[in-house]
Amino acid sequence: MGLLSVIAAAVAAWIFGAVWYGIIGKQWMAASGLTEETVNRSNPAPYIVSFLCTLLVAGMTRHVLVTSGVDTVGKGLLTGLGLGLFVAAPWIATNVMFSQRDRELIWMDGVYPTVGMALMGAVLTLL
Repeated sequence: MGLLSVIAAAVAAWIFGAVWYGIIGKQWMAASGLTEETVNRSNPAPYIVSFLCTLLVAGMTRHVLVTSGVDTVGKGLLTGLGLGLFVAAPWIATNVMFSQRDRELIWMDGVYPTVGMALMGAVLTLL
C-alpha cells in the first residue's frame, strides 16, 4: 500500500460520490434547500476540495489499515465499511441535527462515506 494505492482509493470513492449524488441529486438538493438556479455547476472549487478531502481520507484509511495489519480485500472492505458507518456517518448525523437541516440528509450524506470508505479499504488492500 503506497501513494498510488491512496490515489486509486481516493479516485474510486470520489467516482462513487459522483454516481451516488447523480442518482439522488434532485432529492438531495430539495433536502438541502437548493435549486438548479442556486447551484453554480461551473464553479470547480467544490469538486477540487472534495477530491483533496477524499485523498486525505484515503491516506488516513491506509494508515489505519497498515497499523492494524489489515491485509486482505475482505478485511479492508469491512474495516472501511466500519469506519464509514461508525465514524464518519455519526458525525454527519450530528451536523445535520444541530444545523436543523432535513433529517433525510443523514442517510443521503451518510451513504457516501460508508460506501466510499468500504471501496477505499478494498482498493487499498488490492494494490
